[in-house]
Parts: sequence; structure tokens; C-alpha cells
Amino acid sequence: MDKQGHNPKIGLLGGSFNPAHEGHLEISLRALEFLELDFVWWLVSPGNPLKDETTIAPFEERLKSAKKIANDPRIIVSDMERNFETTYTVDTLERLIANLPSYHFVWLMGADNLVQFHQWKEWRRIAEIVPIAIFNRPSYSNASLESVAAIELKNYRIKDEDARLLHRLKPPAWVFYELTENPVSSTEIRSNNK
Repeated sequence: MDKQGHNPKIGLLGGSFNPAHEGHLEISLRALEFLELDFVWWLVSPGNPLKDETTIAPFEERLKSAKKIANDPRIIVSDMERNFETTYTVDTLERLIANLPSYHFVWLMGADNLVQFHQWKEWRRIAEIVPIAIFNRPSYSNASLESVAAIELKNYRIKDEDARLLHRLKPPAWVFYELTENPVSSTEIRSNNK
């Protein structure tokens, strides 16, 4: 338990943060409000098995960009995956939950990640470990809700008005937040900086 005497509600936003940007910040701020979380932890990944490693900036550079963008005291930038020596989300979550069993975790992801979620290692296990909140990305709404994972998990989707209870629900459980507006992506930022 934390100092306030309750079990903290933590949103987990994992990613390469290559670089971190306003879209990451928007998702985090919306999650804090929509899900009534205490904190959002940005889990800066040492690597991403689904991305070309030659396009990923050095870890310290990505960590620094995340700390620069995360300008809210409720957003904590973490190098936890590097310390855990984990590459896959499922392994990170299992370690985290084993180490902090009294915490309430919610996995946060953009709708673009839901489209390819079925390609993640043990994605079904992830959905069984932790509730998930999906945040719309402009132009991804339809594709994400028609994705392999969304279709398979459709019976576990909760209504928006119940989102503040998500952290307490037994997984699988997920919610889709449609009001995210920032279209920026790390890929777009890297392209514009060339």
C-alpha cells in the first residue's frame, strides 16, 4: 500500500518512445482522468521485437526524450524493463505483478497497437493478466475495433461509463476511449527530422 493507505491504481504505457511525443502525454493525461488512476508509468523498452532495430535510437536518448515530455508529476518514466532484463510485455507484467501484488495495474495502449496486438508474444496471456484501456488514434478506430484481438475479446469490453472500475475488474476486461485527438506518431516525427 502507498502512503495514502490505499492500493495504488497505475496505468502502464509501454513502448519504444522513439521519440516520446505529445500523443503519449495525451493518452497518459486522459487515462489519469478517464480511469481515475493515481499514476501512469511509462515503461521505456530497451527494444521492440516487432520493430526494425536499426530505426530505434539508443535507450538513454529515448529515456531522456520521455522524461522531457512527461511534464506531470503523476507520470513516472521508468527503465524497469531494462532493469528486469525483459523484452516482452507479458514477461514484464508477470514480474511487475509478482513484485507489487497489492497494486492495481491497467495496461494502456493506442488503437494502432490494438491492430497488431495479436502479433505480441502471448497476447492472450497479457489480456488475462491485466485489464486494458485502448485509446483511439485518428484513422485507427475502425481498424482497431475490427482487429483479431478486438474481435476475440469483444465480450470482455466494458462501457465507457464503467471505465473508472476497470482496475478492479478480473481480466480479461477492456475499454475503448474514443476521444483521443492527437494524431502524432513517433514514426512521423522521425520522418520529419530526416
